[in-house]
Amino acid sequence: MTLARHNVRLPAAIDKALRKLAQEHGVTPYAMLQRSVKEGIAALTIPATDDSERRELVAEVASMSVRLSDLERMIDRTLFTAVAAYCYSRSAAMGGGKTDEIITGEINRAYDRQRAKAEGR
Repeated sequence: MTLARHNVRLPAAIDKALRKLAQEHGVTPYAMLQRSVKEGIAALTIPATDDSERRELVAEVASMSVRLSDLERMIDRTLFTAVAAYCYSRSAAMGGGKTDEIITGEINRAYDRQRAKAEGR
């Protein structure tokens, strides 16, 4: 491979950053400069995505967010329904005698416990 020579003058702040980066990577400042030039050219040659693609991606993410929110509400409602069914079934299996207000309190406490477990509390 034939190498070309270039004289490069760097502002002091960039030279300082280059030297720090070279030290972090365990290479010489010259090797880091070569790496930086190669990476910079590679980054500049990759065509940038146009605004229409970005807008499409943002719209898809927003759509997924709405669907995820709907799914969370449905799962939350399913949890509440399952807890309510459990509490009413348990009350019936133990011979009943509890009022709807007492069972509703049990449902809410059980629901809150399950939510806390799901959130890792």
